[in-house]
Amino acid sequence: MDYDVIIIGSGFGGSVPALRLSEKGYRVAVLEQGRKVSPDDMRAADRSLRELFWIPQIGFRGFFVQRFFRHVGIVGGVGVGGGSLVYAAVLLQPGDAFFRDAAWSGLGIDWKDELSAHFGTAAAMLGRVPNPDHGQMDDWLQTTAEAMGASDTFGPVPQGIYFGRAGETKPDPFFGGEGPERTGCTRCGGCLTGCSDGSKNSLDKNYLYLAERLGAEVLPGRKAVSIRPLDGGGYEVQTANPLNRRERHPKLRAERVIVAAGVVGTLDLLFKCRDELGTLPEISPALGDVVRTNSEAIVAALSPNPDDDLTHGAAISSHFYPNAHTHITQNRFPPGYDFMRWYMGPLTDGTAALSRALRTIAGIVVHPVRTLRALFARNWHRRITVLTVMQSLDSQIAFRRGRRPFWPFKPLLHSSAGATGGTPAFIPEANEAARKLAEHIGGTAHNNVLESIGNASVTAHILGGCAIAAEPERGVVDVDHQVFGYPGLFVTDASAIPANVGVNPALTITALAERFSARFPPKGAD
Repeated sequence: MDYDVIIIGSGFGGSVPALRLSEKGYRVAVLEQGRKVSPDDMRAADRSLRELFWIPQIGFRGFFVQRFFRHVGIVGGVGVGGGSLVYAAVLLQPGDAFFRDAAWSGLGIDWKDELSAHFGTAAAMLGRVPNPDHGQMDDWLQTTAEAMGASDTFGPVPQGIYFGRAGETKPDPFFGGEGPERTGCTRCGGCLTGCSDGSKNSLDKNYLYLAERLGAEVLPGRKAVSIRPLDGGGYEVQTANPLNRRERHPKLRAERVIVAAGVVGTLDLLFKCRDELGTLPEISPALGDVVRTNSEAIVAALSPNPDDDLTHGAAISSHFYPNAHTHITQNRFPPGYDFMRWYMGPLTDGTAALSRALRTIAGIVVHPVRTLRALFARNWHRRITVLTVMQSLDSQIAFRRGRRPFWPFKPLLHSSAGATGGTPAFIPEANEAARKLAEHIGGTAHNNVLESIGNASVTAHILGGCAIAAEPERGVVDVDHQVFGYPGLFVTDASAIPANVGVNPALTITALAERFSARFPPKGAD
């Protein structure tokens, strides 16, 4: 065996076991299709879409990825550190409804009690603190909360950021000097295109950094394309260069394999191994059945003042709950996100997809001056306030892999409406919040046209598809994250989460990965 454990993916679900299993004496390799992203790479990404986007088919080798499916648009990160490179460092614990959800409450485990200590460990490792700032955008969000009768729920978000003294570099403040030196947050608002100052507690500054110090090998530029069981136990993993798929690396062998490639990456790999390559034919038929998006919508309000600059602060700094099942945060955009202006259209209500799409298009055509002013607004990224609206209500889609009529040349991952009829593209509370905010500032409210015209929800928080369950008829992995029918093969990323988190899921993924790692036996003990 080349390693004891091979981990596919370096995001939250992969980085945690990389450290914890290294601490237990295992020889660990972490495979990551992206590259190690430097501060210079992040600064370049704010100036060039070619440096920001990950589209290997056309040579874009950045670290921000957008994937579009019929029912959902998904954004995320690719590189050493996975989604932590481009997330807003919000570390919220879900409400009680998540732990009581019927999808996993019948497994004989009190999940709230079971995960309590692991949430604490995850919070400490990720440097969770309340955001200390309150600026103009936060004032506007607070006024919006008041207008929606939820002022008592408004407050700062807990975040994984080293705020320190702005711009001042200090020795490691988190791990007794064992971690990297850190620089205090400059409040540049650039969290979503990476943190070139090194203030955000991305995974390359905690779990992965410490894992490498213990001997774990992080191998960038390696996309896992197959997993094959070996006679006598263990697995063989084939990787390829994602920028040149014809370039294959030597196959790697390990006694155990952990798949943590993000929901899309994990599902695509497991579907391919089950249905196309036939290397993992016994994977549950429930694979891809129940996928969730935190039931979210993206709305925005554009300030009428071209001289406004709302970018001072972390990308997300405050939030509120307009009701028991809805959570709203504001978002600051960095310069690299200026492309998002082309996704914005007039605010349009309605659950009837065709009617809403036609009314949105009519609004664009009938009011061309208003439309053009918004699209070509000077200093757009400084003036826009984007609201992420998430709900704990259940909604589902499903994923499958196969040939499609529009692209019959090779199998592709694609979405279909789930048991609940799909994820919501219209959330009344989202439009209400955008409208209240726009009224307060005298600006214009916007929907994302992928939602209003395309009837597809947009999310950075995709969950499920390889759910924890009691038996393979209902899910893909057991309560120890082991794939049914395949000893030593595990799934530890967000795809194993069987219920809607309802808030930013990073802390929950980390806590579940900590639980998995704590239950993993020390080397030689099994």
